[in-house]
Amino acid sequence: MSAEHKAKAKAEQAKGRLKEATGRAAGDRRMQAEGRTEKAKGDIRETAEDVRRTLKK
Repeated sequence: MSAEHKAKAKAEQAKGRLKEATGRAAGDRRMQAEGRTEKAKGDIRETAEDVRRTLKK
C-alpha cells in the first residue's frame, strides 16, 4: 500500500509542477499558485508516507 501512496504523491507533485510552469508561461498567476499548492500537497503526502514507513520499523 505504501508504494501506491508514494506514487500518488509523486504524481500530484508532477501535476503541480506542470501546472505552475504552464501558469508561468501563460502569465496566469492564479494557475501558478494552484500548481504550487498541488505540489505542496504532494510533498506533504510523500513526507507523511515516509513517516509512516519509518514508524512501522
